[in-house]
Amino acid sequence: MNTLSIFRKVAVAEGISYLLLLFVAMPLKYWAGMPLAVKYTGWAHGLLFVMYIVILIMAWQEYKWKFTKAAMIGAASLLPFAPFIVDKKLKEEN
Repeated sequence: MNTLSIFRKVAVAEGISYLLLLFVAMPLKYWAGMPLAVKYTGWAHGLLFVMYIVILIMAWQEYKWKFTKAAMIGAASLLPFAPFIVDKKLKEEN
């Protein structure tokens, strides 16, 4: 498995964890009084986010991407649904 395929898998997992955090765990915390939902989902999302950034840097170096491309892919991790777009674009490029 190469760096890009690992990155794509982590990007999808990070995107899913972000959506779960925003649309499942946060409502459970504030509307159902279940703060542990955010604790555990947030922990998983944080770990996946760090992996996303580390593997992004590895892919950036290995594939010699321009800074702007790497920065845009990095910024995508901050927006809901954007990691799925990144995955699709990277799949199309290869």
